[in-house]
Amino acid sequence: MIISDKYNYKPLKYKVKNGEKVILSRISKYKLLKSSTIYFYLNNLIRDMFKSIRKSYNYLQYLKDWKKYTLMRGDVSKQQINMKPMLNEKTKSTLFDPHYFYQDIWAFRRIIESKCDQHVDVGSKVYYVGFLTAITKVTFIDIRPLIANLENFSSKKGSILSMPFKDHSVSSLSCLHVAEHIGLGRYGDTLDPRGTKKAAIELSRILAPDGNLYFSVPIGKPRLVFNAHRIHSTEQMINYFSELELKELSGVDDKGNFRKYIKRDLLDSCEYGLGLFWFKYT
Repeated sequence: MIISDKYNYKPLKYKVKNGEKVILSRISKYKLLKSSTIYFYLNNLIRDMFKSIRKSYNYLQYLKDWKKYTLMRGDVSKQQINMKPMLNEKTKSTLFDPHYFYQDIWAFRRIIESKCDQHVDVGSKVYYVGFLTAITKVTFIDIRPLIANLENFSSKKGSILSMPFKDHSVSSLSCLHVAEHIGLGRYGDTLDPRGTKKAAIELSRILAPDGNLYFSVPIGKPRLVFNAHRIHSTEQMINYFSELELKELSGVDDKGNFRKYIKRDLLDSCEYGLGLFWFKYT
């Protein structure tokens, strides 16, 4: 329980013991603010404001480059030049999302090593799914089917909560950065507070004996960021897949570093890390 100290107004954490309030610790106003909804909106507002300022500056640079370019001699006339401002790509290094970059490489490598002749993916990034078709036959499951003309590829409409497979029938399975969204309505799915856990149960149901599941989900202090995603602890995820054996835990930390065989406590201490779980049904 939290109360306020009337002398310095710093919130206090206390418990009641023998009818008296015993102070456990002080909680800073910053920590209280940071955990509040107001902080979330203020933080986004400030971030959006700086993005707008930067975008305006980049647009002025774009107009400057356009004017300079049109004065140069080239293969096309000024009348043949169309305008399509690309404003955020003058960076010092190539930008990428560490979660998706490292997870796709990690899972792809594991699938190659397994030498499976067919693979089922549930809702992962379509580029990863497409690359997998170069090494094996792939079936893609999503509530929004992927309509693509591609060899070694088939797509089925289905929910991760009720997939069109018999019990223990899929020997190679992946689900990357998906389960944290289930039940939040973000992608048109039905609202369900137990969405991630139910997804884990369904993935476990279809995994065949000696089969491999390559799974990723955000890891850190357990919380819900509605309607974007949930963040879980490693303990939660291992419990959700209690019928399976954990063969590997790797991850991506808050600095965007890939860490093979990361320690659970290090991953759990992240604000928004990524857990890469290789499970096996033995």
